[in-house]
Amino acid sequence: MPGFRLGMGITVTMLSIVVLLPIGALLLHGVNFGLSNTWQVVNTERVWNALFLSFRLAFFAALFNLITGTLLAWVLARYEFPGRRIVDAIVDLPFALPTAVAGIALTALYAPNGLFGQFAKNWLAPIGNFLFSPFGVEFSGRIAYTQWGILIALIFVGLPFVVRTVQPVIGEIEREVEEASATLGATRFYTIRRVILPMLMPAALTGFALSLARAVGEYGSVIFIAGNIPNKTEIAPLLIVIRLEEFNYDAAGAIGIAMLLISFSMLLVINLIQIWSRRRIGHV
Repeated sequence: MPGFRLGMGITVTMLSIVVLLPIGALLLHGVNFGLSNTWQVVNTERVWNALFLSFRLAFFAALFNLITGTLLAWVLARYEFPGRRIVDAIVDLPFALPTAVAGIALTALYAPNGLFGQFAKNWLAPIGNFLFSPFGVEFSGRIAYTQWGILIALIFVGLPFVVRTVQPVIGEIEREVEEASATLGATRFYTIRRVILPMLMPAALTGFALSLARAVGEYGSVIFIAGNIPNKTEIAPLLIVIRLEEFNYDAAGAIGIAMLLISFSMLLVINLIQIWSRRRIGHV
């Protein structure tokens, strides 16, 4: 391909400036700070609770977006209905909306005196307690300033990543494939499970990874609705900002390294699953 060397040089240079240099600077700061000191900062109840909260809710939000985003992408790609273009444009709204504005709007809606907050308190609380009480989860109907509010904010910012990743792939799947499966006697559920889903799996996992990565590092839309209570609703990015405001750069770097290692491990597992999925499709 003409211009390969020039294009590769520009790509590697930009990748180094934008990605590798900041990550390398963070790791170098951790090396200078010392492994034992880094572990001493991370190995505290407050930091572990913040990390566990961030990654746990990010995973649940990405999993929810994987299911609903795939269904929404299927509807947008396969069906024509009034207002389809409007719905298609609304999907991109979290991309354009500043995260702080999204956080303020979600807090206003889900606060105890907000529109959805009052509805959840009066109507969803009895249903939620009936469904979640067997699992030891109590739902009082309060969404804002709780972990439920954080989950909603992470779902809001991560949904477009799944939809925009899966939607083009759905558009490329020919309807003749489904018709051929039906003519061979396959049911609709069997066709979806054995024909459609394997084709969508690599793209769906990519959208899941992007949604997960966005949710893990989300800050602006979460701090307004979280309540930011230590050991309860305090996310890891907020804890990093708190350490920076205290001019404790070593502690902030240590927490950042912990988030980096955990995020890299999770994304590596997802990429390995993607590779396995592509190879499986290639052998079928």
